Amino acid sequence: MTRTAEHNQNLLWPDDGTSRIPYWAYTRDDIYQRELEKIFYGRHWSYVALEAELPNPGDFVRSVVGERSVIVVRNQQGEINVVENRCAHRGMRFCREKSGNRQDFVCPYHQWNYSLDGELQGVPFRRGVKQDGKVNGGMPKDFNPAEHGLNRLNVACRHGVIFASFDQEIEPLEEYLGPDILAYFDRVFSGRPLRLLGYNRQRIPGNWKLMQENIKDPYHAGLLHTWFVTFGLWRADNRSQLIMDSQYRHAAMISRKGSGGKSVVTQGVSSFKEQMELNDGSFLDVVEEPWWNGPSVVMMTLFPSLIIQQNVNSMSVRHIQPRGPHEFDFVWTHFGFADDDDEMTQRRLRQANLFGPAGFVSADDGEVVEFSQQGMAQNPQQRTIAELGGTGYENTDHMVSETLIRGMYHYWRGVLEI
Repeated sequence: MTRTAEHNQNLLWPDDGTSRIPYWAYTRDDIYQRELEKIFYGRHWSYVALEAELPNPGDFVRSVVGERSVIVVRNQQGEINVVENRCAHRGMRFCREKSGNRQDFVCPYHQWNYSLDGELQGVPFRRGVKQDGKVNGGMPKDFNPAEHGLNRLNVACRHGVIFASFDQEIEPLEEYLGPDILAYFDRVFSGRPLRLLGYNRQRIPGNWKLMQENIKDPYHAGLLHTWFVTFGLWRADNRSQLIMDSQYRHAAMISRKGSGGKSVVTQGVSSFKEQMELNDGSFLDVVEEPWWNGPSVVMMTLFPSLIIQQNVNSMSVRHIQPRGPHEFDFVWTHFGFADDDDEMTQRRLRQANLFGPAGFVSADDGEVVEFSQQGMAQNPQQRTIAELGGTGYENTDHMVSETLIRGMYHYWRGVLEI
């Protein structure tokens, strides 16, 4: 066997299942480029913004789909557009501001001007420059501005959440999510107006899929996170469910807060701190809200780029923004409801300290993703083991399973034809 053939043999998927995931799925640049084309720029809906970030005509935010910069903007008629942040003239990323309000967009390089719908409406010196009785230069006579607007993405808005896709023929968002996941999406986003509470942003040196996995992985939550296991917000003895859509790409982890304290599931768990107490008990000032309909925690992963968090009274959307196979940006948008009273708003803000880059819980996740990536890069020919609860992928009525991870890789292998 030649050296090249031996190398390729070592990179084959080990079997027909998804419970043993090769490290190279997280480290190879050619795999990552295929993910961009087949997933982020293919037949998938990607989260880009909340409508609450664009309350007025002309408001815009800069976002991303995969690695491509896009602008999410509300036009003068109140409609939402998503256009690629790339001038049709020389390809420049012309918008540098994170957000703002504009009547139009102008590329600073050569002043090409675009409407909020992405239409080209101004080209300097298009007719040339008159000098000494003659016209010099100009665009060709058959140059048609209608053919040179910004690249417009397909847009879907549901109850204040904005998704975009480069595929103009993609199925409706509701079909993409499927009925079971859509029901939990609508549980949070029912059409009730939202109130923005703030942002966090971090760069994590790990593969983007590791964060999808992290929020599809109930196994670690009651073991890694001292806060969860000690105070009972999320651990293996809580009443729980794990559900997926029919294609296994999206998932929801659903749980009900327990009482915390010592139990059979804390035996031998080093992160459990029986003597730990809070100096400020308001962090556990949890008020059950009528719309919960039972669960106190629902963590949703919408493939490929969105995590929707409702963990007691704290709510956020988390946007995964890949930057090559070895790192991603992670952008948190914390929110409440416009009709929340001041007490509930303060409660949501306090509980938001559990999450985000320096959160009592989420700081742990950022570290383990980084350290996992480091370990995988050491020997890409090795494999992870995701066999808790079996080797298949099915919904469960408990959290002692890695079924959601196996389901995602079943879908991932099909899309990438691996």
